[in-house]
Amino acid sequence: MISGELEQDSVKTSKDGSVLRVALNRPEMHNALNPEMIGALTSLFRDLSQRDHVRVVVLTGNGRSFCAGADLVSMRAASDLAFDQNLAGGKAIFDLMQEIDKCPKPVIGRINGAAIGGGMGLVSCCDITIAVNEAKFGFSEARLGLVPAVISPFVLAKIGERYGRELFLTGERFDAYHAWEIGLIQHVVTREELDAKVNERVQQLLLAAPGAQAAAKELIRTVSRQPKHDSRSFTARMIAQRRASAEGREGMSAFLEKRKPEWQVEK
Repeated sequence: MISGELEQDSVKTSKDGSVLRVALNRPEMHNALNPEMIGALTSLFRDLSQRDHVRVVVLTGNGRSFCAGADLVSMRAASDLAFDQNLAGGKAIFDLMQEIDKCPKPVIGRINGAAIGGGMGLVSCCDITIAVNEAKFGFSEARLGLVPAVISPFVLAKIGERYGRELFLTGERFDAYHAWEIGLIQHVVTREELDAKVNERVQQLLLAAPGAQAAAKELIRTVSRQPKHDSRSFTARMIAQRRASAEGREGMSAFLEKRKPEWQVEK
């Protein structure tokens, strides 16, 4: 049940009004992604499309790190499995990233510490990312003889090929300010400022219509990945649908009548 605590040791949730906080909860392992955590997060984000009472999701990590990437003990064990079983593990990580990426709710990444490897995939799938200034980032895979394969579509959508070419190949660590420069995160704050900044972004998100936000996320995913000339029909249809929607009618009426729209009125 989202309304209480998620009964999974590796992931903890709590709800404050319409804001759901999701915390990776393997602090002793720097919140490394093991099969249990991957499964729990995937199920949670897949379920969110049916949860109208959740307006905003805040994804963070318990302890000193945000996410150290895939659990190397699990990955090493997977390397001894049959190829099909190993393949399934990679697909499971991709599916997790995709569920976060396409989540109809705005997702804020509260990056409280290091994000490495698969943790970079999680960062890339968030809509708004706020990192503490001492956080470290990196695609460590190449230094382990691996590649950031299943997270690459989501990461490259954020930072582009230009930075991917350098950072995927070196595997080097970099700081929050460089993460901001390359477009991986939007905000860098001190640890003391972190929660205030998260709350400020939450409040801004709650001013917008939830259906419009879901449509905007679909718009961004679709239009950013197709040539402009292919976007004509899709974008025209979307704005026509939104104008005729209950939210669209209410929003325009509220503006003209100089009142708050219904989604801004506390119930």
